[in-house]
Amino acid sequence: MNGKKLILGVIGADVHAVGNKILAYAFEEAGFKVINLGVMVSQEEFIKAAIETGAHAILVSSLYGHGELDCRGLREKCEESGIGDILLYVGGNLVVGKTPFEEVKEKFINMGFNKVYPPGTLPDEAINDLKTDLGVDN
Repeated sequence: MNGKKLILGVIGADVHAVGNKILAYAFEEAGFKVINLGVMVSQEEFIKAAIETGAHAILVSSLYGHGELDCRGLREKCEESGIGDILLYVGGNLVVGKTPFEEVKEKFINMGFNKVYPPGTLPDEAINDLKTDLGVDN
């Protein structure tokens, strides 16, 4: 264990549980303490869990295409709750339609997310980014 705590969950009305469980396992195997909120998680639940556990990052996934709507305002709510500098990562099928990923990424970066991952990203990429961003030795 590296002592870093992650809040993981699937935001909004999304019920895609398999990827969530795979991510939780991968992050735990990499040495992180994972608090997995499961599916259909509200912004407020992510923030409450982060505050209660002293988490270092919030990892949001979404596969049903409504991530843009579900994630809007999350950084501002984190700021209002006193955890404005927490790492925010998001990944999955985040928008409806065939929007080029660079446009999707720009939208989420502008919404205050630190990292944005396209569908099919392997957990190793996020693990490496987390280790770098959180100052964990590989």
